[in-house]
Amino acid sequence: MIKFDLNYKRLKINYLKFLKSQEALSEPFRNKLEQLNKFYIPISEVISKYKKNNNTTIIGLSGGQGSGKSTISNVIKIILKEKFKLNTAIFSIDDYYKTSTEREKMSTKVSSLFKTRGVPGTHDTKLLYSTLKNLKKKKFKKMNILKFDKSIDDRLPKNKWQTINKKPDIVIFEGWCVGATPQINKDLLTPINRLEKEYDKRRIWRKKVNKELKNDYKRIFKFIDYLIFLKVPSFFYVLEWRLLQEKKLKKKTSGKKVMSAKEVKKFVMFYERLTKHMLKTLDKKANCVVDIDRKHRLKSIKFN
Repeated sequence: MIKFDLNYKRLKINYLKFLKSQEALSEPFRNKLEQLNKFYIPISEVISKYKKNNNTTIIGLSGGQGSGKSTISNVIKIILKEKFKLNTAIFSIDDYYKTSTEREKMSTKVSSLFKTRGVPGTHDTKLLYSTLKNLKKKKFKKMNILKFDKSIDDRLPKNKWQTINKKPDIVIFEGWCVGATPQINKDLLTPINRLEKEYDKRRIWRKKVNKELKNDYKRIFKFIDYLIFLKVPSFFYVLEWRLLQEKKLKKKTSGKKVMSAKEVKKFVMFYERLTKHMLKTLDKKANCVVDIDRKHRLKSIKFN
């Protein structure tokens, strides 16, 4: 009991310290200890039970833009270390976007909409598959994880990639479309917004995105042992929170190019179709569904 209390005390200190560092870039977090005890610790406890033998467990963490994936990933990492003595690595599907040059070529060959990063088809699926496969290997070798800089819309040089030196017990693989499933063909017929209506009249872009989900992304998501879905109230909040993210990015990158409000509104249109589809489907498919309220707080947990 004393040992647990000491672990909890250290966990609480590191948790509050991390949140304070994040508050420098955003609004203050509310009900910090309630969120820790009611949500973060129970989720982490379930994750810890998926750790078996010497195998690395892949946790998929999915949620719309601005839903708090990065913050939640880091909080879970703190808990897994302090309470369960588990070594955790985190990486994002966003870091595996194709380079600007590769997307430029794709925009010429397939659809101009593929120049903009985001949807399935704009990630380097070959490298992503290889990374997850290597993380799962029993004989682990030191490896590098790609790093993408959104402020320059391109991949960083190799000397700035993340290095994983030790075999992780847990890997949190996070991203807005992690675990997404393809739509049925008839759902692709009607454009969902102005972007699709004006720039995807022949449905080439959305058909290609759907095809990617049926093939390469399906293979990638099979590596996931446990899927957590952060369910936002509606797509409306994705726009609001994406605008907030851009403000944080501006502070973080000190003067590098960030998107204006008008650019953000157009940018989130690329994500609208799949985000709305995921809100309908992942509620039942995910192992754990966390409802996020309008004020960005964890509201409830459902374990499927």
